[in-house]
Amino acid sequence: MAEIDELLAIMARLRDPERGCPWDVKQDFSTIAPYTIEEAYEVADAIQRGDMADLRDELGDLLLQVVFHARMAEEAGHFAFADVAVAINDKMIRRHPHVFGDAASQADAEAQLANWEELKRREREASGVADTSVLAGIARGLPEWQRAVKLQKRAATLGFDWPGPEPVIAKLHEEIEEVRAEFDAVAADPADAAARDRLEDELGDVLFVVANLTRHAKVDFGAALRRANAKFERRFRRMEQLAAEEGVALADLPLEAQDAYWNRAKAEEKGA
Repeated sequence: MAEIDELLAIMARLRDPERGCPWDVKQDFSTIAPYTIEEAYEVADAIQRGDMADLRDELGDLLLQVVFHARMAEEAGHFAFADVAVAINDKMIRRHPHVFGDAASQADAEAQLANWEELKRREREASGVADTSVLAGIARGLPEWQRAVKLQKRAATLGFDWPGPEPVIAKLHEEIEEVRAEFDAVAADPADAAARDRLEDELGDVLFVVANLTRHAKVDFGAALRRANAKFERRFRRMEQLAAEEGVALADLPLEAQDAYWNRAKAEEKGA
């Protein structure tokens, strides 16, 4: 496509050591990686908001990240953008034999997902990867909440899973009590490094169980947290507005008075 060729040419020019942009020229894979992750989250945010114009722009920003990495790899003699396209084309055809080959059609999306994971496992074996665990191949660069869900899903393929949400909720209550105990231990001796380590460990257990609960609820952990963040921001901004309208600075108020503004903002939202 002409548009893709133009984008590749733009990136090549930006990376030109003599005529390019100094900022783009000095970047490498490690410095660009955080931007790649950020752009992926901005795509998700546009989807969450249902803003198609913004989604178009954010997808462009994400595509630029792919082009940027491919250009740096080409300069180093590793591969080019075309090789990236060839690799993903081959992978999609290889992992969809029921569409592009003669394999039987999958009964549903769940069956297809299971088949996808099996194909990935075979690919790892064929490539000589020594790790034969069902947990192999789960990227360590993922956000930890996402990695937690993937670990749980993989373990569930072997039947290692709670039978439903109720035992997960019971486990969550158990873990919260353990967190409470470790908070008390830290309060009793703030200098106790071992107690702080145990507190971190128990908080991690709570978060892991919450991730498991979202999986059983078939709710995306990230989407749920984004909604919670958006709700908090929306209500807090309204608190600030209400206080300002009454000539009050929130920072000058005790928590009880601040909480009253929060409850007003919350009541307004629920009423609307």
